[in-house]
Amino acid sequence: MEIADATLGVGQDAPPLVDNELDLLESLEPLGGTQLLEAGCGNARLARELLARYPDASVVGLEVDERQHAKNLASPQAGLQFLLAGAQAIPFPDASFDGALMLKSLHHVPQDRMADALGELARVLRPGGWLYVSEPVYGGTFNELIRLFNDEGVVRAAAQRALDDAVHSGRWLEAAELRFDTPVRFADFADFEQRMMHPTFADRHVDAATREATRRRFERHARPGGASFTRPMHVRLLRLAAR
Repeated sequence: MEIADATLGVGQDAPPLVDNELDLLESLEPLGGTQLLEAGCGNARLARELLARYPDASVVGLEVDERQHAKNLASPQAGLQFLLAGAQAIPFPDASFDGALMLKSLHHVPQDRMADALGELARVLRPGGWLYVSEPVYGGTFNELIRLFNDEGVVRAAAQRALDDAVHSGRWLEAAELRFDTPVRFADFADFEQRMMHPTFADRHVDAATREATRRRFERHARPGGASFTRPMHVRLLRLAAR
């Protein structure tokens, strides 16, 4: 994937489509030989692919969901370490990592602990270290479907304010801001329901009426091969300011 500049998608009528976010990350930062931390790693899909491309790198994945953490431990990979921990209290000494990732995870941190999480990430990064934060945009067709049962408008806005505050504090410099769309595909409504309505890390408490309203909305986009959406994304790359 060719990246035009560090303001990808900013000021453009149609944001570019990015199928693999690792391509975007490696266009921004050198990854070979790096020691990285991913906070809120989920199934660590991007981390696993990163290590396949850069076997001399290493990644520590932090996850607070015990069920997902157990699944991660059951699928070990060279260079990849998993810990049951959150970004608010990272169990590593100062200056342990070259870079850090938060992929659709900052808005899951409790609002009153977002600043603590960004402070912890700054603490464990080496001088000049970077933080790549990728957050879904609150808007678009896919978001309108999701918010029928999980409205994240408040927490996503809080995540962006926390990043703004971190930059304004002088501890971080904003190195790049990127906007793009990423494709999301589902085989059918059962696939959507399992992945989006009943993730391991949250109990949505979706009642029958909400489920049916969501199913009807989903079926508007269903085709014989499944349902395809695009999710607008907002990436902010921060770098530690000189101390």
